[in-house]
Amino acid sequence: MKSAIHKILNSKAGLPLVIALVLIINWLAALFHTSIDFTNEKRFTLSPATQSILKNLDSTVDITLFLTGDIKSEFKKLSNSTKELLDNFKNYGGKNIQYHFEIPGAGLDDSAKAAIFESLISMGLRPTNQKVQVKEGEGKDQRQVFPGALVRYGERSLAIDLLQGQVQKSVFNSNDILDKKLLNSAEALLEYKFANAIRQLTQKQVPLVAYAYGNGEPPYGFLPVNDVFETLGKNFIVDTINIRSQPFIPRDFDAVVIVKPVEKFTDEDKFKLDQYVMNGGRLLFFIDVLYAERDSLQNGELVAYARDLNLNDLLFRYGVRINTDLIADKHCDVIPVEVGSVGGQSQKQLLPWPYSPLLQPGSDNAIVKNQADVLAQFANSIDTVEATGITKTILLATSANSYSMPTPASVSLNSLQTQEDISKYNRKNIPVAVLLEGKFSSPYANRVSQAQLDTLKMYDLEFIKQRETPGRIIVVSDADIVMNQVSEAIGPLPMGTNKYTKVGYANKDFFLTCTEYLANKNNILEAKAKDYTLRLLDVQKVEEERSFWQIINILLPIALVCLFGLIYQWWRKRKYTIK
Repeated sequence: MKSAIHKILNSKAGLPLVIALVLIINWLAALFHTSIDFTNEKRFTLSPATQSILKNLDSTVDITLFLTGDIKSEFKKLSNSTKELLDNFKNYGGKNIQYHFEIPGAGLDDSAKAAIFESLISMGLRPTNQKVQVKEGEGKDQRQVFPGALVRYGERSLAIDLLQGQVQKSVFNSNDILDKKLLNSAEALLEYKFANAIRQLTQKQVPLVAYAYGNGEPPYGFLPVNDVFETLGKNFIVDTINIRSQPFIPRDFDAVVIVKPVEKFTDEDKFKLDQYVMNGGRLLFFIDVLYAERDSLQNGELVAYARDLNLNDLLFRYGVRINTDLIADKHCDVIPVEVGSVGGQSQKQLLPWPYSPLLQPGSDNAIVKNQADVLAQFANSIDTVEATGITKTILLATSANSYSMPTPASVSLNSLQTQEDISKYNRKNIPVAVLLEGKFSSPYANRVSQAQLDTLKMYDLEFIKQRETPGRIIVVSDADIVMNQVSEAIGPLPMGTNKYTKVGYANKDFFLTCTEYLANKNNILEAKAKDYTLRLLDVQKVEEERSFWQIINILLPIALVCLFGLIYQWWRKRKYTIK
């Protein structure tokens, strides 16, 4: 066998056969791709939901990446990881996945470049300033980098902010070093963000989400809920429903969102919500059970006291109880406080405000995994209670240094100027948002009235005591999480943005992910639930030892080649010298 192969290779046809074989192998490699993922967390293995989306594409998805050019090494790593991910996407989507890199406004004059930047910002991409070397010896220059991408499918397009879901402030620390934790989380969410964007652009049927009102909820057009409607409108078909006046909640709604009701729910209101759940509906509650608004602090003090919404019995049956307490947390946002005056001018200072806790993921659930802090305000604690067949998952919780106080409670700005006793922050991980999943049973099973039965019968509906298939309900004990602050100069800000510091937290990402989890029937969030361990270089150490490793990388290969040449010559001389 070996002899035959040797004869063929040494014949006149040997070289053409080898060339033909190499061409065939390359052609087959271009058609069929395979790889083996040796990483512990399977970072290069796409989730089944992502694979399904890519395999079922019927037209080209074009992706423009803006994270390129003269950028910091950590951003470069994020850019390279995005490229690797999209190469992996091409393995399943084939020619229907196309991507390229582009520097926004490159080669254009300042006015045209500014117009491009404004267009990208209007689509939801936020620029980040970074210092770059202009020329050797000429110092550094500030440039704007857009860590994002634009995905196009046909005539539709969608912008992806690669840092969305992270705390939106300067990603540089005082030493001009990028925040590794932020970029780690951003890289872990790449698959979910791109797969979700492609799903939104290509899906044939968009989920229908209802915004409920009738119990004092903020109406459409009210500035503090501007971002609620904007976020829902960009991702779902949105409708409104008056629970008080409508005889029932239609099953056509994939999810119903209830934000900051201030009036009591009647028994009829709760019955409509309950039967919607029993018929397969899904509910998202953002509830304030306290009268406590930051506007009341203009006088320097407020009293937080309970608001009776008459929802306790319904939520208790589903598996949770919202307490009428007030949470304080050492891990919190800041607010401006007057600390004195100079020359008749008021002097203000930004001080930590423990009643605006920065909530953290309470579990590894896909809704909150790899997510940054969520800003709350005058939040309440949630207890989980016994409910047969219902699984409770904590989504958001306080830090390890928090406590809750009974209400009525007096809250004063003057308390911020004193050093509070750390010992009273003796509770940790107080739940504020809970996911309920399972076959819910109706609290009206043994007390439904004849009038309620007659109303259902009028619309050819039946009373259902227990849901047949598993359902989902999310309860959040702070409505301010989705309320956006309003700037006197700018207007409505994105939800979770502090209008004084302009720092933006992950509130919008949390709200959107919760709604997607309830409204979408596919399991695209499994891409977000993947474990992802990044192993970044120590930037400071690299900077300190840059010259040493440059010398090693340049001189060591040359030295090895010279050493090999000397050894080889010595060996030839020893072998062929006639003794």
